[in-house]
Amino acid sequence: MKKLAMTTAMLAVATTAAFAEGVDELDADVAARLYNPEMLARAQPVGPSAWRDFVAKNPPPWKIGYASSYAGNTWRAAVMDELQNSIIPEWQSLGLLSEVVITQSNLNDSTQIQQMRQLVDQGVDAVIVCCSNPTALNATVKYAADKGVPVFSLTGYLTSEYAINSSVNYQVAGFEIGKDMADQLGGKGNVLVVEGIPGTSGSDSQNRGVLAGLASAPDIKVVGSVAGMWTDQVAQGEVQKWLATNPGQLDGIVVQSAAEMGVLNAVKQSGRGNIPVAIGGELGALCYMRNNPGYLNTSYQVWPPADEIQLIWNVMMRTLQGQGPKVQSVLVDPVKMSQAEVEAAVPADCDENSTAWLKVGADRWGASSAYLDQFFLKPADPRAFKQ
Repeated sequence: MKKLAMTTAMLAVATTAAFAEGVDELDADVAARLYNPEMLARAQPVGPSAWRDFVAKNPPPWKIGYASSYAGNTWRAAVMDELQNSIIPEWQSLGLLSEVVITQSNLNDSTQIQQMRQLVDQGVDAVIVCCSNPTALNATVKYAADKGVPVFSLTGYLTSEYAINSSVNYQVAGFEIGKDMADQLGGKGNVLVVEGIPGTSGSDSQNRGVLAGLASAPDIKVVGSVAGMWTDQVAQGEVQKWLATNPGQLDGIVVQSAAEMGVLNAVKQSGRGNIPVAIGGELGALCYMRNNPGYLNTSYQVWPPADEIQLIWNVMMRTLQGQGPKVQSVLVDPVKMSQAEVEAAVPADCDENSTAWLKVGADRWGASSAYLDQFFLKPADPRAFKQ
């Protein structure tokens, strides 16, 4: 597995920290790299899972609720596509799924809470939530747990002791992205930071990492910050406004997906030159990188939507089958891609306007059986489950 570019102090903490029960049952390299307290959001729950001894109250096929918080960007659309056109048909054919009931709350915590409670009252066997406020849903997670319904948080964490979370380690990802931008600029320059949705765990954790990574070069200066809301149109408008009112030197922009295409368009339209923009998983942006060698050294896949929903689905199915999750949060590495790897993954006839996303694949992303087995007390292939 790849190693992180950490400082000596960070490595010292990683090798000497007393990890919480559950984490020390994991592979030592994974624990040191992804559960290192110096490279982990303070609120990230990493204690032993409350569902270690859980047995689903009903046999399969199971009814699942998906309480999505937002549907207005390319990432959410890609998650929904993978769920409806790949996951649901496959798991129904395995006889392990009856249906998925989907709700949308449009970033309204109260609405999402109401929808989650309704899903539980309607008899779902588990609930998946996405990218939510880390604390607002906690009482509802407890409400579900009291009725024997585990809640799984996709792409970001809930701080409830009853939640099961899966994601990349966002602080690690942000650190690597920020440091790579600093290296790209030769350790000197002015950088604009485009956050995701402030207040959500994924956005805040990644932003902390980005700022730390940029700070690894003392001559890098963060000259501004805007919220792109993980949406290309929003990010384009916010960056256009910032560029119009800040005519000074700008050398680089670090942005959280899904917003890099909007930022690229804002830069192109500004006439401010070919400013390097951090690129994640949007295929249009990756196509631009492919077509412009030397523009950017690396791309990071932090939350590839198809792989993310596959990851939490796999974790959920294993839990329903009684495999016993060891820890509250299943964390994976960000995937770093060089120019050569981008050229291999993105075809030469790619479309710079594409709103689709790159699929990294389970073996590389973290949803492989070999990787996930370590997170469960009684690991087994979830697709081979028989009641």
